[in-house]
Amino acid sequence: MIAALLLSFGVIFVAELGDKSQLMAMTYALRYKWWVVLAAITVATTAVHAVSVFFGHFLGLSIPTDLMSVLAGLAMLIFGLWTLRGDHLDDDESSKANRVGASVFFAVMSAFFLAELGDKTMLATITLSTGHDWLGVWIGSTLGMVAADALAIGIGAVLGKHLPERTIAIGAAVLFFGFAAWLIAEGLIGASAPAIAATVSATVVIVGLGAFYIHRVHRSEHSTEDAEARPIAR
Repeated sequence: MIAALLLSFGVIFVAELGDKSQLMAMTYALRYKWWVVLAAITVATTAVHAVSVFFGHFLGLSIPTDLMSVLAGLAMLIFGLWTLRGDHLDDDESSKANRVGASVFFAVMSAFFLAELGDKTMLATITLSTGHDWLGVWIGSTLGMVAADALAIGIGAVLGKHLPERTIAIGAAVLFFGFAAWLIAEGLIGASAPAIAATVSATVVIVGLGAFYIHRVHRSEHSTEDAEARPIAR
């Protein structure tokens, strides 16, 4: 078990360096509290690697990841639009900080879970679990990924303290769009024409609805600012 744990830790840690998942972790840390991001990633990683070990060790099977990769890409697209919209809290919303924190936790966890289902580290975990102790592989692979992502989160948290909030939002949105393109492209390699058409259609709908919503929000904010700046007639 110890040998499997150490082997899995080393393999997954090295595989995660420079991977899109690590870049995602750094991006999340630019926008949200580092401990929320780390907790969400730990839960998602534990679940994904449990699935990997189950399929690799107990079933000796590999699962198709094309669909999961496309779904993860669409999730990244939505998250990028959400980030680009910006978060603005009024007095009532500020009093609900715990609820907002919970929503961020589940959003990060679900997005990371989907992204990991189509990632090479999941395939590496499946491969390792076919010939090694399953518990050691599960613990080692989870710790290896969390350690690599914690490193990225630390970098993101430090950068977040030295950059303007709007710059961070735009940069994070661009990275999310990049992740979306990356994941969708991976999922569509060798896909059928109907699958490609459905994915393109879904992408266009998401971008269109997102752009319309962002435009409405920003126009509403500008109208409110103009009304507040207008002198009150006596």
